[in-house]
Amino acid sequence: MIGFRGSKLGRAGMVGAAALAMVLTLAGCANDKLASEYTSADNKNYIAGDGSVTEIAAKDREKPVSYEGKDEEGKNITSADLLGDVVVLNFWYAGCAPCRAEAPDLQALNEKYDGKGASFVGVNVYDQAETALAFNKTYGVTYPSILDINDGAVKLAFTGQVRPNAVPTTLVIDKEGRVSARILGKISDRSILDTLIRDTIAEK
Repeated sequence: MIGFRGSKLGRAGMVGAAALAMVLTLAGCANDKLASEYTSADNKNYIAGDGSVTEIAAKDREKPVSYEGKDEEGKNITSADLLGDVVVLNFWYAGCAPCRAEAPDLQALNEKYDGKGASFVGVNVYDQAETALAFNKTYGVTYPSILDINDGAVKLAFTGQVRPNAVPTTLVIDKEGRVSARILGKISDRSILDTLIRDTIAEK
């Protein structure tokens, strides 16, 4: 097993910033029924995660994980094509309330790091293409998602290292294709994922 170390993102003001960011994010989802269910702690239609962050020191990371699949537009995505970039891999599906709630944060970071060393890829664990495309249109998501519903191959590829056993789960993959961090559950604060991405890009 990988030797995990707990997150060291407890920087000054992080707790207050996280609380404020969650209020602002969820306020934007006020008209979304499923997102409202999430804010009321009604765990319908998703497997809850606590938002915990696990970082893996470079020396403790296991071998690169290989995966591939077709996205919602039928294009093939492979881990080999993404080597050299940090990859943010987000496991989600359209009926998942916290997935909807965190979509604006993921998209904002996708735009921030576009062409700057990080690529975003979703892994849709439940939906077919039509549903995934409708979600993208509703939430303004522009990065692709592998449709993993038919064989679960992408999820299975990571199970031996960092099981994505909550939905959503977000993995940060280093430039060599190794898992460097995991957020289990909804991203509680955009700045946390931002820091994980930035730090992983900066690694030599």
